[in-house]
Amino acid sequence: MPRLKHIAISTQDVDKTAKFYVDVFGMKEIATIDDPGTRGCFLSDGYINLAILNFKSDQAAGVERGRAWSGIHHIGFEVEDMTGIAEKLAAAGSCTRDDIHEALGVGQGQRKHNVEVKYTGPDGVTIDVSETGWVGTS
Repeated sequence: MPRLKHIAISTQDVDKTAKFYVDVFGMKEIATIDDPGTRGCFLSDGYINLAILNFKSDQAAGVERGRAWSGIHHIGFEVEDMTGIAEKLAAAGSCTRDDIHEALGVGQGQRKHNVEVKYTGPDGVTIDVSETGWVGTS
């Protein structure tokens, strides 16, 4: 069965975005890229490759990118300690997305279905954190 192994985030500040995922989630930088079309780095937690990329031209990003483009909405991290990760997220300038929690009908300490705690992330990517993981993951 195919396995999700790679997520790419387009950003205007590679260093700041990469630092967030390294500092908060302990990801490791495994490679960098700086070619005519793209500058960035590749991070990993040992299971997933997370590319943090800054495209140098519209063509490199795909000319269809623009106002109506739908990119990554959120990514999720399974964590061992929700309190500890909440502290790291706060220190990195992230805050909970209470607006999303309210829209989903979940409140403090209330979870239903497979809803996690959502936080702001760099570049408009919402971050989910969960101690129990997601359906279909071990």
